[in-house]
Amino acid sequence: MELKGKIAVVTGGTGVLGSNVSQGLLEAGATVVVVGSRQETVDKALAKLTPVAEAHGTTVTGFACNMLDHDAITELTEKVKNQFKRVDVLVNAAGGNVAGANIMDDMNVFDCDMEALKKVVDLNLWGTVYPCLSFGKIMAEQKSGSIINVSSMAAYDALSRVMGYSIAKEGVNALTKWLAQDFARKYGDKIRVNAIAPGFFIGEQNRKALLNEDGSLTERSHKVLNKTPMGRFGDISELNGIVRFLASDEASFVTGTIIPVDGGFSSFSGV
Repeated sequence: MELKGKIAVVTGGTGVLGSNVSQGLLEAGATVVVVGSRQETVDKALAKLTPVAEAHGTTVTGFACNMLDHDAITELTEKVKNQFKRVDVLVNAAGGNVAGANIMDDMNVFDCDMEALKKVVDLNLWGTVYPCLSFGKIMAEQKSGSIINVSSMAAYDALSRVMGYSIAKEGVNALTKWLAQDFARKYGDKIRVNAIAPGFFIGEQNRKALLNEDGSLTERSHKVLNKTPMGRFGDISELNGIVRFLASDEASFVTGTIIPVDGGFSSFSGV
């Protein structure tokens, strides 16, 4: 998909998912603003992404910002607006699970760590709400733009262990649909809000849950793959196509959707 001339902001752009999406947007010709929680990780991401940008005749820049600090996000939004004059795409990739919030099979749900539970909900839900509203205001003023949130398979079914993460991602789905209708009705049909729902990809956060120390699959991995018709885990680069599509004008009549990228996991009962 051609994205030349578009300005794209990627929160969580220093993580595995966010940096990969940023690379995909750069390869499509977009100018990308990478946002991470720490300057150190932003600098590392820029070192990796700058050669990609140069190879495709575009640019990448980055900022450090706490996605749970509303004032800081407002300040960031003003910086981006002042530098680029507009924002065409917002990808909310900031998020992830918090280990302390997991409810393992041998645990009692009533003994869950409430602070960890709050942390994972804040990170994934409020960490999406704040940038949606801040950067969304620019889109409302210019009457165009595409917001792409990141949901999860945990919002489709009650996956064991990840109660807090599931609650948060269900909230992201509701936010996506609500903003889609509100923006379209009040600010025009060129503002779109959608979400992608990744299936199972092996990353640093879930590696121990899915792989044993010797590299073999865990019991949880076998359960996942038995419910995945394609019979494999996804490669993180397989998210890029749908993000580029939703960011592009080719998706001009697509809003309020949550699109699985899951090898069929969400469509199969396992029977």
